[in-house]
Amino acid sequence: MRKTEFMLLMAFALIVCNSPSGYSQPTKTDDHERAAQLREMKFGMFICWSFSTFSGQEWTPTTGKDASFFAATGCNTDQWCKVAKEAGMGYILFLTKHHDGFCLWDTRTTDKKVTNSPLGIDVLAKLRKSCDKYGIKLALYFSEGDWNWPGAVDGKGSKAGVSKNPDVKKAQLKELCTQYGPIEFFWMDHAVGDGGLSHKETNDWVESFQPNCFVGFNHGEPAGRLSLREMGKPGKLGDASTSVYNKDAESQYKGYLVAEFTYPILPKHKGGAMWFYSLPLHDQLCLPAEKIYEDYLGAVKFGNIFSLDVGPDYKGNLRDIDVKALKKVGKYIRGKEKFPENWEGKIKEDLQKK
Repeated sequence: MRKTEFMLLMAFALIVCNSPSGYSQPTKTDDHERAAQLREMKFGMFICWSFSTFSGQEWTPTTGKDASFFAATGCNTDQWCKVAKEAGMGYILFLTKHHDGFCLWDTRTTDKKVTNSPLGIDVLAKLRKSCDKYGIKLALYFSEGDWNWPGAVDGKGSKAGVSKNPDVKKAQLKELCTQYGPIEFFWMDHAVGDGGLSHKETNDWVESFQPNCFVGFNHGEPAGRLSLREMGKPGKLGDASTSVYNKDAESQYKGYLVAEFTYPILPKHKGGAMWFYSLPLHDQLCLPAEKIYEDYLGAVKFGNIFSLDVGPDYKGNLRDIDVKALKKVGKYIRGKEKFPENWEGKIKEDLQKK
């Protein structure tokens, strides 16, 4: 090989290695040191944006729907990251694929993906750039099962039928682990089964590409280093009262090094989704900043990480009411606004005045 050709190849290799799509595997960090790094993130934004944004339902059956069902007209990842930064958040947890199988990245495993939608862009790649721009770390949510796979019953959970396609599951996770830079942790949703790849195998597969990436499962077979508390609350590791779906694992499994808890910024309401953008009629519903800040303090106290779910709307923007609440949380965290005593009573008084 001539010297010029060699230099060009080396230059290309450097470009690939320094780009999200050419992520190179780092040296494994000591588990406890890595756990301390995750705990330091403290607070993050969970972004749920997919088919369910447009169905008005929490779960959206996939039959008869192609990529065009995802009808987003914009994708404001810079806004998501800017607001996260202003809220005192250290990371974004992004939904890459829900149970309907629609992928928010440019996968090679299915045509049901965002690059085939009217939006036509790789949202995860765009988010990666925005995260880097604002100094925000990135974690990923992934539905282990898929209603498009053999064994599944469309629109139903694993009790109705367990979806299995381990080769596709592995291929999708490999893409996510090797094309989008460092991933802090994976939030694995077991609602429609494990996809035919056990939780231990799933954990080991992810770690084979990113050894410093913690993996957690919201229920099912305990595995990995991360405890997930869906609709949970802050508390020390091993405290079963902090978890809704993972009580046995929380109290019995000894592999956890860090605990994460999550819930939506949307309070309970009739009709529509909670984890995704609901419906325009719910645009004035939002948890108070004070409730969120108290749970942030709990996360700090117990060394947890707190993922607050916020669903972008049809245009790919965060709701105004969510932005306002999150910015207020950031002011409390930075000490720029005094946290009110008896805030619950004050909110009730304000509501009565309205």
